[in-house]
Amino acid sequence: MVFSSVSFLFFFLPILLLFYKIVPKAWRNGVLLIFSLIFYFFGEKWYLFLLLFSCVFNYGIGSQLDKKNKKLYLIIGIVVDIGLLFYFKYMNFFLDTFTDIFNLGTVTLKIILPLGISFFTFQNVSYLIDVYRKDADVERNVFTYTTYITLFPQLVAGPIVRYKDVAAQLHHRDESFDLFASGIRRFTLGLGKKVLIADILYNMITAIMAGTMTTVSYWLVAIMFSFQIYYDFSGYSDMAIGLGKMFGFDFLENFNYPFIANSVSEFWRRWHMSLSTFFKDYVYIPLGGNRCSLLRNVFNIFVVWFLTGLWHGADWNFILWGLYFFVFLCFEKFVLKDKIKNGLLKHVYTGIVILISFVIFNVTDLSQLWTFLKGMFGIGVDFSNFETLYYLKNVAMILVVACLGMGPWLKNSIEILKKGKLKTVINGGEVLYVFLILLLSIAGIVSSSFNPFIYFRF
Repeated sequence: MVFSSVSFLFFFLPILLLFYKIVPKAWRNGVLLIFSLIFYFFGEKWYLFLLLFSCVFNYGIGSQLDKKNKKLYLIIGIVVDIGLLFYFKYMNFFLDTFTDIFNLGTVTLKIILPLGISFFTFQNVSYLIDVYRKDADVERNVFTYTTYITLFPQLVAGPIVRYKDVAAQLHHRDESFDLFASGIRRFTLGLGKKVLIADILYNMITAIMAGTMTTVSYWLVAIMFSFQIYYDFSGYSDMAIGLGKMFGFDFLENFNYPFIANSVSEFWRRWHMSLSTFFKDYVYIPLGGNRCSLLRNVFNIFVVWFLTGLWHGADWNFILWGLYFFVFLCFEKFVLKDKIKNGLLKHVYTGIVILISFVIFNVTDLSQLWTFLKGMFGIGVDFSNFETLYYLKNVAMILVVACLGMGPWLKNSIEILKKGKLKTVINGGEVLYVFLILLLSIAGIVSSSFNPFIYFRF
Protein backbone atom coordinates (compact mmCIF):
# COMPACT_ATOMS: atom_id res chain seq x y z
CA MET A 1 0.00 0.00 0.00
CA VAL A 2 1.33 3.44 -0.91
CA PHE A 3 0.11 6.91 0.01
CA SER A 4 -0.66 7.69 -3.64
CA SER A 5 -3.21 4.89 -4.04
CA VAL A 6 -6.98 4.61 -3.99
CA SER A 7 -6.87 2.01 -1.19
CA PHE A 8 -4.91 4.35 1.08
CA LEU A 9 -6.75 7.58 0.32
CA PHE A 10 -10.31 6.25 0.35
CA PHE A 11 -10.18 3.31 2.74
CA PHE A 12 -7.14 3.02 5.01
CA LEU A 13 -6.71 6.68 6.01
CA PRO A 14 -10.40 7.56 6.55
CA ILE A 15 -11.02 4.42 8.63
CA LEU A 16 -7.87 5.08 10.69
CA LEU A 17 -8.88 8.70 11.32
CA LEU A 18 -12.36 7.60 12.38
CA PHE A 19 -11.05 5.09 14.94
CA TYR A 20 -8.30 7.44 16.09
CA LYS A 21 -10.70 10.29 16.83
CA ILE A 22 -13.42 8.29 18.58
CA VAL A 23 -11.24 6.37 21.05
CA PRO A 24 -9.94 7.92 24.30
CA LYS A 25 -6.55 9.62 24.04
CA ALA A 26 -4.93 6.89 26.13
CA TRP A 27 -5.78 4.37 23.40
CA ARG A 28 -4.63 6.37 20.41
CA ASN A 29 -1.09 5.00 20.30
CA GLY A 30 -2.65 1.54 20.24
CA VAL A 31 -4.81 2.48 17.25
CA LEU A 32 -1.75 3.84 15.44
CA LEU A 33 0.21 0.68 16.24
CA ILE A 34 -2.52 -1.67 14.94
CA PHE A 35 -3.09 0.30 11.75
CA SER A 36 0.66 0.70 11.15
CA LEU A 37 1.08 -3.07 11.34
CA ILE A 38 -1.84 -3.53 8.94
CA PHE A 39 -0.24 -0.97 6.60
CA TYR A 40 3.05 -2.89 6.61
CA PHE A 41 1.30 -6.26 6.25
CA PHE A 42 -0.35 -5.08 3.02
CA GLY A 43 3.13 -4.48 1.58
CA GLU A 44 5.17 -7.32 3.05
CA LYS A 45 2.92 -10.02 4.55
CA TRP A 46 5.21 -12.38 6.51
CA TYR A 47 8.10 -9.93 6.88
CA LEU A 48 5.85 -8.26 9.44
CA PHE A 49 7.29 -10.78 11.91
CA LEU A 50 10.81 -9.57 11.10
CA LEU A 51 9.72 -6.01 11.82
CA LEU A 52 8.13 -7.05 15.13
CA PHE A 53 11.24 -9.03 16.10
CA SER A 54 13.38 -5.97 15.36
CA CYS A 55 11.16 -3.81 17.58
CA VAL A 56 11.04 -6.23 20.53
CA PHE A 57 14.75 -7.05 20.28
CA ASN A 58 15.85 -3.40 20.28
CA TYR A 59 13.40 -2.56 23.06
CA GLY A 60 14.99 -5.32 25.14
CA ILE A 61 18.53 -4.18 24.35
CA GLY A 62 17.60 -0.56 25.09
CA SER A 63 16.22 -1.55 28.51
CA GLN A 64 19.70 -2.79 29.46
CA LEU A 65 21.58 0.34 28.43
CA ASP A 66 21.22 2.07 31.78
CA LYS A 67 22.70 -0.92 33.64
CA LYS A 68 26.09 -2.63 33.92
CA ASN A 69 27.77 -3.98 30.78
CA LYS A 70 25.83 -1.47 28.71
CA LYS A 71 28.62 -1.25 26.13
CA LEU A 72 28.37 -5.00 25.51
CA TYR A 73 24.60 -4.73 25.04
CA LEU A 74 25.06 -1.80 22.65
CA ILE A 75 27.52 -3.82 20.55
CA ILE A 76 25.16 -6.82 20.48
CA GLY A 77 22.25 -4.61 19.44
CA ILE A 78 24.13 -2.87 16.62
CA VAL A 79 25.69 -6.13 15.36
CA VAL A 80 22.26 -7.83 15.15
CA ASP A 81 20.61 -4.79 13.50
CA ILE A 82 23.35 -4.31 10.92
CA GLY A 83 23.63 -8.08 10.49
CA LEU A 84 19.95 -8.35 9.51
CA LEU A 85 20.32 -5.39 7.16
CA PHE A 86 23.41 -6.97 5.60
CA TYR A 87 21.75 -10.34 5.09
CA PHE A 88 18.55 -9.09 3.52
CA LYS A 89 19.98 -6.21 1.50
CA TYR A 90 23.61 -6.99 0.72
CA MET A 91 24.22 -10.73 0.98
CA ASN A 92 23.60 -11.51 -2.69
CA PHE A 93 25.59 -8.46 -3.78
CA PHE A 94 28.64 -9.58 -1.81
CA LEU A 95 28.22 -13.20 -2.91
CA ASP A 96 28.07 -12.09 -6.55
CA THR A 97 31.14 -9.91 -6.10
CA PHE A 98 33.09 -12.65 -4.33
CA THR A 99 32.21 -15.35 -6.89
CA ASP A 100 33.02 -13.01 -9.79
CA ILE A 101 36.46 -12.17 -8.37
CA PHE A 102 37.38 -15.83 -7.88
CA ASN A 103 35.42 -17.14 -10.90
CA LEU A 104 33.35 -19.53 -8.78
CA GLY A 105 30.17 -19.41 -10.83
CA THR A 106 26.79 -18.04 -9.78
CA VAL A 107 25.58 -18.37 -6.19
CA THR A 108 22.34 -16.53 -5.51
CA LEU A 109 20.14 -16.84 -2.43
CA LYS A 110 16.39 -16.37 -2.67
CA ILE A 111 16.19 -13.25 -0.52
CA ILE A 112 13.46 -10.64 -0.88
CA LEU A 113 14.31 -7.17 0.43
CA PRO A 114 11.87 -6.19 3.23
CA LEU A 115 10.22 -2.82 2.74
CA GLY A 116 11.80 -0.02 4.75
CA ILE A 117 14.52 -2.15 6.35
CA SER A 118 17.16 0.55 5.80
CA PHE A 119 14.98 3.11 7.55
CA PHE A 120 13.76 1.11 10.56
CA THR A 121 17.26 -0.35 11.07
CA PHE A 122 18.76 3.14 11.30
CA GLN A 123 16.01 4.26 13.69
CA ASN A 124 16.71 1.29 15.95
CA VAL A 125 20.46 1.96 15.86
CA SER A 126 19.99 5.69 16.57
CA TYR A 127 17.79 4.83 19.58
CA LEU A 128 20.37 2.46 21.06
CA ILE A 129 23.24 4.91 20.59
CA ASP A 130 21.27 7.88 21.96
CA VAL A 131 20.22 5.90 25.05
CA TYR A 132 23.81 4.69 25.53
CA ARG A 133 25.05 8.29 25.29
CA LYS A 134 22.24 9.45 27.62
CA ASP A 135 20.91 11.72 24.87
CA ALA A 136 17.56 9.94 25.26
CA ASP A 137 15.78 8.13 28.08
CA VAL A 138 15.06 4.42 27.96
CA GLU A 139 11.56 3.67 26.68
CA ARG A 140 9.92 1.47 29.33
CA ASN A 141 6.81 0.52 27.35
CA VAL A 142 7.34 -2.05 24.58
CA PHE A 143 4.11 -1.04 22.83
CA THR A 144 5.17 2.62 22.77
CA TYR A 145 8.56 1.70 21.34
CA THR A 146 6.96 -0.52 18.71
CA THR A 147 4.62 2.33 17.80
CA TYR A 148 7.64 4.60 17.31
CA ILE A 149 9.39 2.18 14.95
CA THR A 150 6.32 1.05 13.00
CA LEU A 151 4.59 4.45 12.73
CA PHE A 152 3.28 4.13 9.19
CA PRO A 153 3.91 7.67 7.85
CA GLN A 154 7.70 7.21 8.04
CA LEU A 155 8.08 3.43 8.24
CA VAL A 156 8.69 2.54 4.60
CA ALA A 157 10.67 5.46 3.16
CA GLY A 158 11.50 7.83 5.98
CA PRO A 159 12.42 10.40 6.97
CA ILE A 160 14.66 8.77 9.58
CA VAL A 161 12.94 9.89 12.79
CA ARG A 162 15.05 9.72 15.94
CA TYR A 163 13.40 8.57 19.13
CA LYS A 164 14.71 11.55 21.09
CA ASP A 165 12.93 13.93 18.68
CA VAL A 166 9.50 12.35 19.19
CA ALA A 167 9.77 10.72 22.63
CA ALA A 168 7.70 13.38 24.37
CA GLN A 169 5.10 13.28 21.56
CA LEU A 170 4.72 9.52 21.90
CA HIS A 171 3.57 10.00 25.49
CA HIS A 172 1.71 13.30 25.15
CA ARG A 173 1.04 15.39 22.08
CA ASP A 174 -1.07 18.43 21.38
CA GLU A 175 -3.68 17.92 18.68
CA SER A 176 -5.69 20.79 17.23
CA PHE A 177 -7.81 21.63 14.22
CA ASP A 178 -5.13 24.03 12.93
CA LEU A 179 -2.43 21.35 13.16
CA PHE A 180 -4.71 18.82 11.47
CA ALA A 181 -5.52 21.28 8.67
CA SER A 182 -1.81 22.03 8.27
CA GLY A 183 -1.19 18.29 7.97
CA ILE A 184 -3.82 17.89 5.25
CA ARG A 185 -2.29 20.80 3.32
CA ARG A 186 1.25 19.38 3.60
CA PHE A 187 0.09 15.88 2.66
CA THR A 188 -1.81 17.18 -0.38
CA LEU A 189 1.16 19.19 -1.65
CA GLY A 190 3.36 16.11 -1.30
CA LEU A 191 0.77 14.02 -3.14
CA GLY A 192 0.78 16.59 -5.94
CA LYS A 193 4.58 16.45 -6.14
CA LYS A 194 4.44 12.69 -6.57
CA VAL A 195 1.47 12.28 -8.91
CA LEU A 196 1.46 15.51 -10.92
CA ILE A 197 5.20 15.97 -11.36
CA ALA A 198 7.35 12.91 -10.49
CA ASP A 199 5.10 10.33 -12.15
CA ILE A 200 4.62 12.46 -15.26
CA LEU A 201 8.38 12.96 -15.53
CA TYR A 202 8.90 9.21 -15.20
CA ASN A 203 6.55 8.51 -18.12
CA MET A 204 8.23 11.19 -20.24
CA ILE A 205 11.72 9.86 -19.46
CA THR A 206 10.60 6.38 -20.52
CA ALA A 207 9.21 7.72 -23.81
CA ILE A 208 12.32 9.77 -24.63
CA MET A 209 14.76 6.94 -23.89
CA ALA A 210 12.77 4.58 -26.11
CA GLY A 211 13.62 6.77 -29.11
CA THR A 212 16.83 7.93 -30.78
CA MET A 213 19.01 9.71 -28.23
CA THR A 214 21.00 12.86 -28.97
CA THR A 215 23.24 15.10 -26.88
CA VAL A 216 20.30 17.40 -26.12
CA SER A 217 18.01 14.50 -25.18
CA TYR A 218 20.68 13.01 -22.88
CA TRP A 219 20.92 16.31 -21.00
CA LEU A 220 17.13 16.61 -20.99
CA VAL A 221 16.77 13.15 -19.48
CA ALA A 222 19.49 13.94 -16.90
CA ILE A 223 17.55 17.02 -15.81
CA MET A 224 14.32 15.06 -15.67
CA PHE A 225 16.00 12.24 -13.69
CA SER A 226 17.08 14.77 -11.07
CA PHE A 227 13.70 16.46 -10.90
CA GLN A 228 11.87 13.14 -10.73
CA ILE A 229 13.92 11.88 -7.78
CA TYR A 230 13.53 15.18 -5.94
CA TYR A 231 9.76 15.41 -6.40
CA ASP A 232 9.25 11.72 -5.71
CA PHE A 233 11.24 11.62 -2.47
CA SER A 234 10.49 15.11 -1.17
CA GLY A 235 6.83 14.45 -2.02
CA TYR A 236 6.90 11.31 0.13
CA SER A 237 8.60 13.24 2.94
CA ASP A 238 5.94 15.97 2.71
CA MET A 239 3.20 13.34 2.93
CA ALA A 240 4.92 11.69 5.90
CA ILE A 241 5.30 15.02 7.72
CA GLY A 242 1.70 15.95 6.87
CA LEU A 243 0.34 12.64 8.16
CA GLY A 244 2.42 13.08 11.28
CA LYS A 245 0.78 16.46 11.91
CA MET A 246 -2.69 14.91 11.51
CA PHE A 247 -1.87 12.66 14.47
CA GLY A 248 -0.04 15.31 16.52
CA PHE A 249 3.57 14.45 15.60
CA ASP A 250 6.15 16.99 14.50
CA PHE A 251 8.71 15.24 12.27
CA LEU A 252 11.83 17.17 11.31
CA GLU A 253 12.20 18.43 7.75
CA ASN A 254 13.99 16.20 5.27
CA PHE A 255 14.52 18.67 2.39
CA ASN A 256 15.29 22.37 2.25
CA TYR A 257 15.25 23.39 -1.43
CA PRO A 258 18.49 21.53 -2.31
CA PHE A 259 18.60 22.68 -5.94
CA ILE A 260 19.23 26.31 -4.98
CA ALA A 261 22.53 25.28 -3.36
CA ASN A 262 25.74 27.08 -4.35
CA SER A 263 27.98 24.08 -3.72
CA VAL A 264 27.85 20.31 -3.45
CA SER A 265 28.46 20.63 0.29
CA GLU A 266 25.46 22.91 0.65
CA PHE A 267 23.37 20.58 -1.51
CA TRP A 268 23.94 17.79 0.99
CA ARG A 269 23.03 20.06 3.88
CA ARG A 270 19.67 20.49 2.16
CA TRP A 271 19.02 17.01 0.65
CA HIS A 272 17.79 14.00 2.66
CA MET A 273 18.79 15.81 5.82
CA SER A 274 17.76 12.99 8.16
CA LEU A 275 20.25 10.62 6.48
CA SER A 276 23.03 13.22 6.32
CA THR A 277 22.54 14.00 10.01
CA PHE A 278 22.55 10.29 10.89
CA PHE A 279 25.92 9.68 9.23
CA LYS A 280 27.37 12.88 10.67
CA ASP A 281 26.33 12.10 14.26
CA TYR A 282 26.87 8.33 14.30
CA VAL A 283 29.76 7.80 11.87
CA TYR A 284 31.66 10.98 10.93
CA ILE A 285 32.00 12.58 14.37
CA PRO A 286 32.78 9.29 16.22
CA LEU A 287 35.54 8.65 13.65
CA GLY A 288 37.06 12.02 14.56
CA GLY A 289 35.26 14.34 12.14
CA ASN A 290 37.55 17.15 11.04
CA ARG A 291 39.36 17.40 14.38
CA CYS A 292 42.23 15.27 13.18
CA SER A 293 44.97 15.17 10.57
CA LEU A 294 44.25 15.92 6.92
CA LEU A 295 44.63 12.28 5.84
CA ARG A 296 42.39 11.05 8.67
CA ASN A 297 39.77 13.67 7.77
CA VAL A 298 39.81 12.48 4.14
CA PHE A 299 39.45 8.89 5.35
CA ASN A 300 36.50 9.85 7.55
CA ILE A 301 34.77 11.54 4.62
CA PHE A 302 35.49 8.49 2.44
CA VAL A 303 33.87 6.13 4.97
CA VAL A 304 30.76 8.30 5.25
CA TRP A 305 30.24 8.55 1.51
CA PHE A 306 31.04 4.92 0.81
CA LEU A 307 28.39 3.99 3.38
CA THR A 308 25.98 6.60 2.01
CA GLY A 309 26.25 5.09 -1.45
CA LEU A 310 25.97 1.54 -0.12
CA TRP A 311 22.93 2.46 2.02
CA HIS A 312 21.05 3.51 -1.11
CA GLY A 313 21.41 0.14 -2.77
CA ALA A 314 23.37 -3.08 -3.18
CA ASP A 315 24.84 -2.26 -6.57
CA TRP A 316 28.04 -0.77 -7.92
CA ASN A 317 26.36 2.33 -9.33
CA PHE A 318 25.29 3.37 -5.81
CA ILE A 319 28.80 2.86 -4.45
CA LEU A 320 30.16 4.84 -7.41
CA TRP A 321 27.55 7.52 -6.69
CA GLY A 322 28.71 7.83 -3.09
CA LEU A 323 32.39 7.94 -4.04
CA TYR A 324 31.59 10.51 -6.75
CA PHE A 325 30.30 12.83 -4.03
CA PHE A 326 33.30 11.98 -1.85
CA VAL A 327 35.63 13.27 -4.58
CA PHE A 328 33.73 16.54 -5.10
CA LEU A 329 33.25 17.19 -1.39
CA CYS A 330 36.99 16.74 -0.79
CA PHE A 331 37.71 18.92 -3.83
CA GLU A 332 35.51 21.69 -2.45
CA LYS A 333 36.84 21.36 1.11
CA PHE A 334 40.56 21.16 0.40
CA VAL A 335 41.12 22.64 -3.07
CA LEU A 336 38.28 24.80 -4.37
CA LYS A 337 37.24 26.40 -1.08
CA ASP A 338 35.91 29.89 -1.89
CA LYS A 339 37.78 30.41 -5.16
CA ILE A 340 34.58 30.74 -7.23
CA LYS A 341 33.20 34.18 -6.37
CA ASN A 342 30.50 34.53 -9.03
CA GLY A 343 27.10 33.25 -7.80
CA LEU A 344 25.96 32.17 -11.27
CA LEU A 345 29.14 30.14 -11.84
CA LYS A 346 28.62 28.46 -8.47
CA HIS A 347 25.09 27.45 -9.48
CA VAL A 348 26.24 26.18 -12.87
CA TYR A 349 29.10 24.16 -11.38
CA THR A 350 26.85 22.68 -8.67
CA GLY A 351 24.04 21.98 -11.12
CA ILE A 352 26.26 20.04 -13.54
CA VAL A 353 27.79 17.97 -10.73
CA ILE A 354 24.33 17.14 -9.35
CA LEU A 355 22.85 16.28 -12.75
CA ILE A 356 25.66 13.83 -13.52
CA SER A 357 25.32 12.35 -10.02
CA PHE A 358 21.70 11.42 -10.61
CA VAL A 359 22.58 9.82 -13.93
CA ILE A 360 24.95 7.56 -11.96
CA PHE A 361 22.17 6.99 -9.41
CA ASN A 362 19.58 5.95 -11.99
CA VAL A 363 21.56 3.92 -14.53
CA THR A 364 22.35 0.64 -12.75
CA ASP A 365 24.15 -1.00 -15.69
CA LEU A 366 27.67 0.48 -15.70
CA SER A 367 28.06 -0.07 -19.46
CA GLN A 368 24.83 1.87 -20.06
CA LEU A 369 26.12 4.53 -17.68
CA TRP A 370 29.24 4.99 -19.82
CA THR A 371 27.08 5.23 -22.95
CA PHE A 372 24.88 7.83 -21.25
CA LEU A 373 27.81 9.95 -20.10
CA LYS A 374 29.42 9.84 -23.56
CA GLY A 375 26.12 10.91 -25.07
CA MET A 376 25.87 13.90 -22.70
CA PHE A 377 29.20 15.15 -24.01
CA GLY A 378 28.39 14.55 -27.68
CA ILE A 379 30.52 11.46 -28.24
CA GLY A 380 29.05 9.18 -30.91
CA VAL A 381 25.64 10.85 -31.17
CA ASP A 382 24.04 13.77 -33.04
CA PHE A 383 23.62 17.04 -31.19
CA SER A 384 19.86 17.11 -31.80
CA ASN A 385 17.13 15.95 -34.18
CA PHE A 386 13.44 16.46 -34.91
CA GLU A 387 12.41 13.85 -32.32
CA THR A 388 14.42 15.59 -29.61
CA LEU A 389 12.85 18.96 -30.42
CA TYR A 390 9.40 17.36 -30.33
CA TYR A 391 9.97 15.98 -26.83
CA LEU A 392 11.62 19.19 -25.68
CA LYS A 393 8.50 21.10 -26.70
CA ASN A 394 6.23 18.61 -24.91
CA VAL A 395 8.14 18.60 -21.61
CA ALA A 396 8.75 22.36 -21.46
CA MET A 397 5.67 23.14 -19.37
CA ILE A 398 6.25 20.43 -16.76
CA LEU A 399 9.90 21.50 -16.45
CA VAL A 400 8.85 25.11 -15.88
CA VAL A 401 6.43 24.01 -13.16
CA ALA A 402 9.12 21.81 -11.62
CA CYS A 403 11.63 24.68 -11.62
CA LEU A 404 9.14 26.96 -9.87
CA GLY A 405 8.83 24.42 -7.08
CA MET A 406 12.60 24.06 -6.63
CA GLY A 407 12.95 27.20 -4.52
CA PRO A 408 11.09 29.10 -1.78
CA TRP A 409 10.02 31.93 -4.09
CA LEU A 410 6.33 31.06 -4.38
CA LYS A 411 6.04 30.23 -0.68
CA ASN A 412 7.76 33.46 0.36
CA SER A 413 5.58 35.53 -1.98
CA ILE A 414 2.42 34.02 -0.48
CA GLU A 415 3.65 34.73 3.06
CA ILE A 416 4.35 38.36 2.15
CA LEU A 417 0.92 38.78 0.58
CA LYS A 418 -0.72 37.26 3.68
CA LYS A 419 0.67 40.12 5.74
CA GLY A 420 -1.02 42.72 3.56
CA LYS A 421 -4.60 43.73 2.81
CA LEU A 422 -5.13 40.69 0.60
CA LYS A 423 -4.75 38.25 3.50
CA THR A 424 -8.34 36.93 3.32
CA VAL A 425 -8.22 36.57 -0.45
CA ILE A 426 -4.86 34.78 -0.34
CA ASN A 427 -6.02 32.38 2.39
CA GLY A 428 -9.15 31.54 0.39
CA GLY A 429 -7.15 31.13 -2.79
CA GLU A 430 -4.70 28.84 -1.01
CA VAL A 431 -7.53 26.56 0.13
CA LEU A 432 -8.84 26.35 -3.44
CA TYR A 433 -5.31 25.72 -4.73
CA VAL A 434 -4.79 22.81 -2.33
CA PHE A 435 -8.24 21.40 -3.14
CA LEU A 436 -7.48 21.58 -6.87
CA ILE A 437 -4.18 19.74 -6.37
CA LEU A 438 -6.05 17.04 -4.43
CA LEU A 439 -8.65 16.62 -7.19
CA LEU A 440 -6.03 16.51 -9.96
CA SER A 441 -3.90 14.06 -7.96
CA ILE A 442 -6.84 11.73 -7.38
CA ALA A 443 -7.69 11.89 -11.07
CA GLY A 444 -4.07 11.04 -11.89
CA ILE A 445 -4.05 8.12 -9.45
CA VAL A 446 -7.28 6.66 -10.83
CA SER A 447 -6.18 6.94 -14.46
CA SER A 448 -2.51 5.91 -14.19
CA SER A 449 -0.67 2.66 -13.66
CA PHE A 450 1.02 1.78 -10.36
CA ASN A 451 4.29 3.67 -9.85
CA PRO A 452 5.80 3.15 -6.37
CA PHE A 453 8.07 5.65 -4.66
CA ILE A 454 11.71 5.42 -5.70
CA TYR A 455 12.97 5.14 -2.11
CA PHE A 456 10.78 2.10 -1.40
CA ARG A 457 13.61 -0.03 -2.82
CA PHE A 458 16.06 1.24 -0.17
